[in-house]
Amino acid sequence: MKKLVAEFIGTLWLVLGGCGSAVLAAGYPEMGIGFVGVALAFGLTVVTMAYAIGHISGCHLNPAVSIGLWMGGRFEAKDLIPYIIAQVMGGIAGAGILYLIVTNQAGFEGIGGFAANGFGEHSPGGFNMVAALVTEIVMTFIFLFVILGSTHSKAPKYFAGLTIGLCLTLIHLISIPVTNTSVNPARSTSQALFADGGWAMGQLWLFWVAPIVGAILAGLIYKFLSPETD
Repeated sequence: MKKLVAEFIGTLWLVLGGCGSAVLAAGYPEMGIGFVGVALAFGLTVVTMAYAIGHISGCHLNPAVSIGLWMGGRFEAKDLIPYIIAQVMGGIAGAGILYLIVTNQAGFEGIGGFAANGFGEHSPGGFNMVAALVTEIVMTFIFLFVILGSTHSKAPKYFAGLTIGLCLTLIHLISIPVTNTSVNPARSTSQALFADGGWAMGQLWLFWVAPIVGAILAGLIYKFLSPETD
């Protein structure tokens, strides 16, 4: 239960910190943090939680990460579904808090896209479904590859949290224009539930399928390259 509570809180923080930066601060007149700021915000959520709860739950914060670690022999199958549920619920809680903040701003007129992930007309750069699918698979693959490598027993100690956070920052710098960057089904689900128009729920399937495929491939390939499971 302690592990699940930690995953809930950690994923809540990832959504509130990352998506909150996108919704509240990215385009703020004259002081907006832009794509770079949002990318850094997502990376910082992972870095901060890695050192806060890494020793409790492993700080997955992402169903794709849990699945990839399981495929790589680093995570037990019996914990997979409970972790995913805790992550999705934590993400929804984070999005709910952000929703309360946004809807109580003076002059509020609508929630808009709410930093939801999308493709086609809902891609920031107008990228189609194929581009989104390839991007999310490849970015999640690299993310899991870095996680598996930096947390290996033979990797330099104490730097995993920083390495993983920087990797997520770089992933966002690459892929925000394509899909608003998911690589995390819990993050995508939380925002899709609140976004206006229902389009985000209709496209949500891609942001579950692609990250999971990328994570599975990374788990299998890293296990082949480095058979030691710890």
